[in-house]
Amino acid sequence: MLPTVALVGRPNVGKSTLFNRLTRTRDALVADFPGLTRDRQYGRGQMGERPFFVIDTGGFEPVAKGGILKEMARQTRAAIAECDVVVFIVDARDGLNEVDRDISTMLRKSGRPVVLVANKAEGLPVERAVADFHELGLGAPLAISAAHGEGVRDMLEQALACVPAPQPAPEDEAETGDGPARIRVAIVGRPNVGKSTLVNALFGAERVIAFDEPGTTRDAIHLDVERGGRRYTLIDTAGLRRRGKVFEAVEKFSVIKTLNAIEEAHVVVLVVDAQDEITEQDAHIAGHVLESGRALVVAVNKWDGLPESNREEVKREFSRKLAFLAFATTHYVSAREGRGLDALVASVDAAYAAAMAKLSTPRLTRALQQAVERQQPPRAGYSRPKLRYAHQGGMNPPVVVIHGTALASVPDTYRRYLERFFAETFQLRGTPLRIQFKTGANPYANKASRRRG
Repeated sequence: MLPTVALVGRPNVGKSTLFNRLTRTRDALVADFPGLTRDRQYGRGQMGERPFFVIDTGGFEPVAKGGILKEMARQTRAAIAECDVVVFIVDARDGLNEVDRDISTMLRKSGRPVVLVANKAEGLPVERAVADFHELGLGAPLAISAAHGEGVRDMLEQALACVPAPQPAPEDEAETGDGPARIRVAIVGRPNVGKSTLVNALFGAERVIAFDEPGTTRDAIHLDVERGGRRYTLIDTAGLRRRGKVFEAVEKFSVIKTLNAIEEAHVVVLVVDAQDEITEQDAHIAGHVLESGRALVVAVNKWDGLPESNREEVKREFSRKLAFLAFATTHYVSAREGRGLDALVASVDAAYAAAMAKLSTPRLTRALQQAVERQQPPRAGYSRPKLRYAHQGGMNPPVVVIHGTALASVPDTYRRYLERFFAETFQLRGTPLRIQFKTGANPYANKASRRRG
């Protein structure tokens, strides 16, 4: 499981700015007034080779008695309960106040490791920036600037040091020669789209509770099953609600457990409701899957309850709204009636095979040459990037590393063209593919500088 870092502090101390820096996004709204963030926001960051989840929270006032402040405090307490380490953010320019003291008292009682950081410390002497906050008794404060990135890496190193490094996953049995690999399949989607019914249908028994009420599943449940001579581990997950709807204490672990199930899986089955429109939350879940790089199959469930006259129109609408998942195969199924499941499982197998495909350097280099012959990268100034050879840099998802010169100038549009070309050439259906560029050193650079000297 990936470590989870919660950002906690009173309003307007810079939590969302730090969240955006850690996730390298602009997902959290930032403005110079308090109370802008209200719901929990989840993102994925990476430091070196170590990925992690980060949770942005609203301004925390532990003693809030009612209204929106009470709900915001509830959200923050849920984030603290589901995280591995808390980054407690205070304002180096405002100094210590009573709300900071209340939060520190609550954090000590939570039992979670805490890293105390004084934000907005740019331009201040470190000793002055942190002086007031030693009295909180949470260890030596770190001076940082979320806006400028100063001290953020030191903060992350200290936070992740509080969480044991994950044990390496056992090798797939296919790699050890002991038989076909067990494929880990995470079933994800909004509440009440039929995830547990689908798991039961694939398992062949009423193994998990399926009930016509959103949020019946509270945890990620692992089930080993054999189907068609292949072995699978099905991971039934809790429905991911909109952040503003996650209030119940029993649901406080659901989101992180679902995100970790996606990270753990070889293949994700995204379940959507044929009798409902594709929603922002469906796209949000798909975004997590894409970000993780996992292979994907889309299951449009409850197809049996849709009138024949509406089906073609619904297919067109789903194809249009799920166009960003064009690499994945979509199946129209009925988990309740067991229809379409054999084809769904076949697509899971194909997606797994594509995600774990081994691509030789000669074949990749030949494909690269063909791609460049068909369409060269655009010029950057007076020169054109030169793509010389390619090799595989990883699996699940497949990573193609391309070597050459001036590759920093290759635009994203050409990167996407190469991704599509490689996926089509090697028939990698059901998995995203990622391109990495590595520019070789210029052998004449030192000679030129010596001549100028």
